Amino acid sequence: MREVVELKGHIIDSMILPKVLDTIIEMGGDFEILELRVGKTKVDESYCKMIVEGDEKLFEELEKLGVILPKKEVKVAPAPADKVLPDGFYATTHHPTYVYINGEWKKVKNIEMDCVIVIENGEPVCKRQGLVKKGDLVVIGHEGIRVEVPQRPREPTDIFGFMTSDVSAEKPVNSLIKKLAREMKRIKDENGFIIHVVGTAVAHTGADAALAELIRMGYCQALFTGNGFAVMDIEKQLFGTTLGMDKDTGKVYKGGYRNHLVAINEMWKAGGIRKAVEKGILKSGVLYECVKNNVPFVIAGSIRDDGPLPDTITDVMEAQDEMRKYIRQADASGNGMCIIWASMLHGIATGNMLPSTVKTVIVDMNPYVVTRLLDRGTTHALGIVSDPGVVLPMLVNELKKLEEEEEKEK
Repeated sequence: MREVVELKGHIIDSMILPKVLDTIIEMGGDFEILELRVGKTKVDESYCKMIVEGDEKLFEELEKLGVILPKKEVKVAPAPADKVLPDGFYATTHHPTYVYINGEWKKVKNIEMDCVIVIENGEPVCKRQGLVKKGDLVVIGHEGIRVEVPQRPREPTDIFGFMTSDVSAEKPVNSLIKKLAREMKRIKDENGFIIHVVGTAVAHTGADAALAELIRMGYCQALFTGNGFAVMDIEKQLFGTTLGMDKDTGKVYKGGYRNHLVAINEMWKAGGIRKAVEKGILKSGVLYECVKNNVPFVIAGSIRDDGPLPDTITDVMEAQDEMRKYIRQADASGNGMCIIWASMLHGIATGNMLPSTVKTVIVDMNPYVVTRLLDRGTTHALGIVSDPGVVLPMLVNELKKLEEEEEKEK
C-alpha cells in the first residue's frame, strides 16, 4: 500500500512524529516527508505530510498513533453469531475516535480500549465483545477511522502536563498534593465528576477516615472497590478491626479473623449496606458516607472473596458494565478525574475502561502499579509513589485550606 498521510498538532513535543517514523521503520515500511512545518512558539502547532509505503498492519498501527489517513468510507461486516466478531475487526484504543460514514466524520460513543465499533442506526458505538449480537455491523480494517491522540503542548497548563519523567518515589510529593488539590477544587467548582478506586490498604493504613471526609466534602461522585475493602470498612466500624487487627494498636486479636465474617453476616441480616445504614447498624465509614451523601458505589467480586457481601456483584462482566455507567458520566462531564488508591487489580481494570480524556491519578507504594497505569498512553495522568495513608490526609488538609481561603475572600 502507498498512501499520502498527515500529522497535525503538538506532534513533536508529544513525541508523536518520532513514534510514527520509528513504527514505519520497525514494521518494514518506507516514508518520504513532503512537507514539515514546526511551530515556532509554545502554542503553535506543527504539521507533517508524507508518503508512506507498507502493508495493512503498518497503516493500522499508524492510525492508532493519530496519523490522518485519506478519507474513505468505513468498512463494516455483520457479526456471524452472538459474541463472535467478523475477521479483520477493528480493535479500539482509549483515545477519541471517529469513523467516516456517508461523507462525514462521526465520533464513536463510549470509547474504551480493547473493544470494537458497531454501527447502530448510522451511529458508531464502542462495545465490548460480549455485547455483540449476530448481525451487528462491526467496523473492520482501518479505512475511514481517525484517532485523536491527546497531545502535550510545550508549556503544560496544569499538573497533568508534568508526567514525562520516570516514575520515582523521589518526587516532591507535598508539591504534587497541593497541585492535585487545586485541580480537584476546580473540578468540583465546575460540576465535574471524580471517581475514586479503592484498595484494601486504604482501610489498613487508616486512610479511610480521610476518604470518608473527601466524600462528605463533595469530592467523590462514584466509588469503585472490591469485596475486600468493603468488608474491612464495615468490620472497622462494627468492631474497630480490619481482618482482626486493632485499628489503633495494630495488635491482631486471637480469633479476630472471625470479625470480617460477622460483618458480612450482619449485612446479610440487614438486607444490604444501604439497609444497614437506614437501620442504624452501620453508623460510620466510607460506605456509610456514600449512602448518606448519595454517592453510588460499585463493589466488584473476585475469586478470593469471603461471603461475599450482598452488595458485591459477583459476575465480573456485570460489574464492569456497572462501572462503565459512571465512567461515561465522568467522560461526558468534560471534566472527569479518576483517582486510584493502592489498588492494582481494580485500578488496572478501571484504567482499561477509562477514555484517555479522563484525568487519572495513581497513588501506590508499588512503582510497578503506577508505571502500568501511566503506560496506557494518556498525557492526562499523574503517578505518585507513596503511601495512601500519608497522601490522603494531606490531600484533605490542602482541600480544606483552599475552601477556607475561598470563604475568607467572600
